[in-house]
Amino acid sequence: MSLSPSSLESIQALIVGLALAGLLASAFEYATNRRASFRLLEAGGVTALAALPMIAVVAPFIILRNTLRGRRFEHRPIPFVMIATMIACGWSLLSGQIALGMAHRLAGL
Repeated sequence: MSLSPSSLESIQALIVGLALAGLLASAFEYATNRRASFRLLEAGGVTALAALPMIAVVAPFIILRNTLRGRRFEHRPIPFVMIATMIACGWSLLSGQIALGMAHRLAGL
């Protein structure tokens, strides 16, 4: 079984997006002693505006973390977990594409 180059690029973007989301979420938690969450947007004003780019990249990690916790502790149904995982992976694919595009531009490729 061989994969087309576009499929390999998509898989690479998905992996990079998920890794980048996890890395930034962990760095945020390390720097602030708080977990990254969508509640950062509830602060309003400059704080929410400053948190928006970070949340945009970290969102797949937050979605997956909340989904798995919801399944474990609240016994959410499997279809809900599957849909949330698809949303997180789609978001990660997009953010991975952007990150790879920026890396290629910085490298001059």
